[in-house]
This record gives sequence, C-alpha cells and structure tokens, in this order.
Amino acid sequence: MPPPAAIVTGASRGIGRAIALELARLGQSVVVNYAHSAAAADEVVERIHASGGQAITCQADIALAADRERLVECAIKTFGRLDVLVNNAGITSPGRRDLLEATEASWDEVFATNLKGPFFLTQLAANEMLRLAEPGAGRTIVNISSISGYAVSTDRADYCLTKTALRTMTWLFADRLAEHGIGVFEVCPGVIATDMTGPVKQKYDRLIAEGLSPIRRWGQPEDVARAVAALVSGAFGFSTGETINVDGGFHIRRL
Repeated sequence: MPPPAAIVTGASRGIGRAIALELARLGQSVVVNYAHSAAAADEVVERIHASGGQAITCQADIALAADRERLVECAIKTFGRLDVLVNNAGITSPGRRDLLEATEASWDEVFATNLKGPFFLTQLAANEMLRLAEPGAGRTIVNISSISGYAVSTDRADYCLTKTALRTMTWLFADRLAEHGIGVFEVCPGVIATDMTGPVKQKYDRLIAEGLSPIRRWGQPEDVARAVAALVSGAFGFSTGETINVDGGFHIRRL
C-alpha cells in the first residue's frame, strides 16, 4: 500500500512550508501547493526528496474552482490517494484599510481565498476521501485559522471575519464527516514569524516583550507544523471539531 498523501495549500513558504516538511518527515507524500512562488515551492520539494520523502508541486489559486479541482486531481493522479488536507493558504487584507473605508473589492478578494476556497476545496477533498475509502487510513482535515478570528483588528475586518468563519466551517465538516472516520480540526496560530508579520515586526517585538502572551517569544512556523502533525498522526482519535491554539497562551484571559 502506498504511503498516505497530503495536500498542503500555500506550502511554498511560512507556516505551509513548515507543515509540508513536517508531514513528509512523518512519511506522508505531499502535494506542495503554491499560487505564485514556483521557485520557493520547488525548494520545499527538493528538501523533501533530499530526506527520502515524496513530494510534488502543484500550482493552484484556491480562490478559483478549476484550480481547486486540478489540485485534488494532482494528488490522486500522482499518489493514488488522498488522506490529509491542510487548508493553510490565506491572504491578509489588501491595504489594511480602516473599517469605515473598507471596500467590496478587498472583501471579495479576501473571502474568496480565505473562506470560499477552503470550503469548496474541503468539499472536493472529502468526497475523494469517501470515494477512495482507504482502509485504516487516518484521514484528517486541518484548517489553519488565526487569533484574528477573535482578537479584532479594525484595519483588517475582512481578514478577521474569514478567520472567525473558519471555526464554524470546521464544526460543520467535523459533524458531517465524523461517521466516515474523517477528523476535522482547527489550528489557531498566534503571532508567528512569517512574511505576513514581517511588516509589523517592531510592533510585535514590543508587545511580546510587554507580555502580550504568557510565553514571551515569537511563534515559529515549526510550532504550528508540530501541532498539525499531532492531529494527522491519529493521536486524537476520539476528538473532532477541536481547536488547538498555538499562540503562546494569548487566548487566556488575564487580569
């Protein structure tokens, strides 16, 4: 039987890159999805091959229906199966406009990538998992959300709303797929050192030093990747719809 296969969206850099490398380390064959960064995606695949793993790249903009279909087909045609989907790809709010100046164009762009894309990609992947019905497979879907789902930023309203909705999406699919043995989870990162947080590094350096979270350091992409790997490993066989916070304790209300 071939090894389990995973799709990781937005896997050319940052959190997605770390997840792809970690799943490959666990023996998963990985589809490294990217939208624009072909060279970076190739580098991830090269690293996986160098360590003895299996991986391919697949260009797809998850906001587009045809691209989502191609992404799933890529996994099936190459590896013959699909066991894991990690919905990681996402964009921040273009221009970071104030709530009172937000535009419909920005709303449509962010929602298409951050919510519509993951929803319908999950639908496609789940149907393939059900069709293939690999015996004994630890089939898992993981949605990467954000503390921005409950800690609001008034200059990123569309982004915050999509991340809030991912939690409900997780519950919906968890309920629907539980009878088929497919676990669905949310991983909620906090302040993670990636390209997305690079422009506000000084702000978060200060906030972290002042005690933004009980664990006073930046999160790393590998912190998130290890949480995803634990879920994919099957260690949480009697859980679904659960949220794993990878945020240094930021979610704890403190006086």
